[in-house]
Amino acid sequence: MAKRGWWLVAMNLLVPGSAQVLAGNRRLGRFGIGATMLSWFLAIVALGLALFARPVLLWLTIGGGFFSAAVLTIVQVLLVGYVVLWVVLTFDTLRIVRLVKVPGVARLAIPVVALVLLGLVGGSAGYAATAVGSVRNTIGSIFGQSGPSVAPSDGYYNILLLGADSGDGRDSMRFDSISVVSVNADTGAVTITGIPRELPNVPFSDGSPMQELYPNGFEGHGSSTCGWNAWMNHVRNAAEVCREDGGEGLYPDAVANGSEPGIEATKDAAEGILGIEIPYYVFVDMHGFAELVDALGGVEIDVTERLPKGGPPEGWTGSDVNEWAIGWIEPGKQRMDGDTAQWYARSRYTTSDWDRMKRQRELQAAILAQFTPQTVLTRFNEVAAAGTALISTDLPSDKLPEFFDLMLKAKEQQVTTIELTPEAGVDEHQPDYAYIRDLMQQTLHPPTPTPTP
Repeated sequence: MAKRGWWLVAMNLLVPGSAQVLAGNRRLGRFGIGATMLSWFLAIVALGLALFARPVLLWLTIGGGFFSAAVLTIVQVLLVGYVVLWVVLTFDTLRIVRLVKVPGVARLAIPVVALVLLGLVGGSAGYAATAVGSVRNTIGSIFGQSGPSVAPSDGYYNILLLGADSGDGRDSMRFDSISVVSVNADTGAVTITGIPRELPNVPFSDGSPMQELYPNGFEGHGSSTCGWNAWMNHVRNAAEVCREDGGEGLYPDAVANGSEPGIEATKDAAEGILGIEIPYYVFVDMHGFAELVDALGGVEIDVTERLPKGGPPEGWTGSDVNEWAIGWIEPGKQRMDGDTAQWYARSRYTTSDWDRMKRQRELQAAILAQFTPQTVLTRFNEVAAAGTALISTDLPSDKLPEFFDLMLKAKEQQVTTIELTPEAGVDEHQPDYAYIRDLMQQTLHPPTPTPTP
């Protein structure tokens, strides 16, 4: 009876339903075996697509819009249903084992092992079901509204990356971090160009409604109620915040395409500065940024100088940083949690804006390196939840499969960075925008060396 019991438990693990066909309710057993065969078939199909037709699998799961949401919902229901079936089959297997007739230690060991196996296998399937639900909810939340899908421009996908605090005070929000991520559509090579937030008199791209208002470059506007400086991070004020129509007259389609007039105006400014087309944006909320870093298990950074956390109170004119610092980031290599990483990206009171831009780029590269399959799989729900709090974007969902492949390629290469600072030959007060556009072209499209005869 003990040997019989162990065999039934093993059969229930390897082919759920087979124990019932052999020694119990055959109708239940046939149903269990049928469900098991179906699950194996679907798993083999998914594995085959992942190995030989990954774009198809990605389109089915994340790139097909409403269809993908329906597919993920069906998969989640099947997983939950199979977990419930497995629970029923396991307890029915213990019934047909007839534990009262099993001698010795096996009488206790058989149910303990069966329940442990049920917990391991059923728990894994249950986790997979929650992960599928997280994918569906995250994709729907982040990519629910999007702009039109466009082809790469001159071989690159260019995405405006903006960082700031949302929530309270968002009406007057100015972007703390502005950069452009250029991804080579063939190789996945990534170039990140940092644009200083205080870059003055920026030009706008040809055809932009902002160019009509500022044909000679962005200008400041003094007002006691709603004014702005002639800086890059004040473009949003001029295009949206300080206009009675909220910028709708300038960019009537912005909201319908998952964007905002102020963001579209900032895109046009970035295009004018760099001389490239930028169809998409990603907005990163700094508080959500901290959640993402924590979800990834932290990031490794080599800190070169001591930096304060926090900022001085309004109207502070002292010189002792210790009067307001809520903590310090000490020099040396360390794994930062989300709060520390956030302050590392924002601290500027003992350094310059140029130094802060470099640190932000360093963190971007560190986060990209942390997106390993192992990290994402083991922390999937946390990463997905952080993503919904972190990001708003107008990236179309049908581009996700292509961008996923490009991200995998990008991880194998070093990220190239350009900072539009004095170190790169950019005058912070009177920048030469023709020089910047030429620098951008040389970086993205380096001249091919002439072969020697």
